[in-house]
Amino acid sequence: MEQLTAEFGGSRRAGTGVGPVLEKFQDVTRIAVLRGGGLGDLVFAIPAISALKAAYPDASITLLGTPVHQALLAATRSPVDEVCILPFAEGVRPGEENAEELETFFDDMRARRFDLAVQLHGGGRYSNPFLLRLGALHTVGTRTADAASLERTVPYLYYQHEPLRALEVAGLAGAFPIDLEARLAPATGLARPAAVMDDDGAAALVVVHPGATDPRRRWPVGRFAELAAACAADGLRVVVVGDGSEQELAAQIAEQAASPHVRSLAGDLDMGGLVALLTRAAVVVGNDSGPRHLAQALGVPTVGIFWAGNVINAGALGRSLHRIHASWVTACPSCGIDVTQVGWTAPRCPHDDSLVADVAVQDVYEDVRSLAATELPDEDA
Repeated sequence: MEQLTAEFGGSRRAGTGVGPVLEKFQDVTRIAVLRGGGLGDLVFAIPAISALKAAYPDASITLLGTPVHQALLAATRSPVDEVCILPFAEGVRPGEENAEELETFFDDMRARRFDLAVQLHGGGRYSNPFLLRLGALHTVGTRTADAASLERTVPYLYYQHEPLRALEVAGLAGAFPIDLEARLAPATGLARPAAVMDDDGAAALVVVHPGATDPRRRWPVGRFAELAAACAADGLRVVVVGDGSEQELAAQIAEQAASPHVRSLAGDLDMGGLVALLTRAAVVVGNDSGPRHLAQALGVPTVGIFWAGNVINAGALGRSLHRIHASWVTACPSCGIDVTQVGWTAPRCPHDDSLVADVAVQDVYEDVRSLAATELPDEDA
C-alpha cells in the first residue's frame, strides 16, 4: 500500500474503482477535462466525467473539446456544464496552429482558475504539456514514458478499454465509477427529423452507419448493401447515415440494395437530427465508429463490426443489447505487415485494405433480426 500511494501521489480510499481511487482534492469548484477527437472519443470520456461530477457535485465541469463535441452536448443531457473549443494544436486538435490564438486561449483558461485539470486525451506526449499550460491547481491524467508528468498519472498502454482507461484517470482524482459505459439522453424537446416522417412507423427501423475514420475499420460497401437488402426484404426500414464526407459511401449502399425501403440520409442530418433518429431505431449497425458508440450511449441496441484489436479498446461490455462481430486479421492483406502494432511501436503501412471484410453478412443479419424483435425493458417502470 505504501509503495502504491507513493507512486500515485496520494492516499487510497476504500471502495471499488477501475484502478486505485485516491483521496479527493480539497475545495474543487472548477474542473477542466481535456478530450479532443471525434464523436466516439467524447462518448468514451462520459463515464469518467460522470464520476467526476458525482465526486465533486458542487463543481462546474468544462470540457475542452471540438465542435462535434459541442454539437453532441447541445443535443443531449450530460454531466458537462460547458464546452470550450480547443484551438488547433499539434497532437491535441489537428490543424494549422496560430501562436496568437493559442496564447489567447491559454490566457482565457488561466483566468478561469481551474482547481483540477483532467487529461483524457491519449498518452500525454502533446496533451500533458497542453494541460499544464492551463495553470490548474491540480492535474491528473495518463502518461507514456516520454510524456511530461502531472501531479498524478497512470501509465498509458494502448490496448485498454477506453472508457475504463478514463475511469482509471478519474480514480486518481478520487472519483468512483457511476457507470462503466456512457449513458446519454436526448435533450428535452428534440424533434424527430422531418426526413423520416413519411411513414406510419409500423415497420422497425434499422440505422446503418458504414463509415469509420480509419478505412481499414470499414466493412465493405457490398456487405452493407447485402445486409440492407435482406433487412428490407423482411419488412424493415433501413436508413443509412453519415456526414458529408460519407455521402457517396451511403449512396452506393442504397443503390446496391435496390429497395424502396433503403434510403440514405448521409449529410442531411445535424447532430440533433442524428440523435433523434438513433433513439427511434430498433437496431443500429456500424463499424467501430462514433454513431455506433453514440447509439449505445443512448440505450439503442447495436450490432458492431470490429477488428479484434479495436474490440479491446472500444467494444461494448455487454451482449444483451450489443452484439460484436470481430475479424481476427493480424496482417495487412497487401503487404503482410503486423497490424497489431500501433502508434509509436511500428509505422502504419500505406494500405487501406479492410481488416473486417471477412465478417459474414449472415452472421450480422441474424443479430439484427434478433435485436429488432427484442422488446426493450421500460427503464421508468
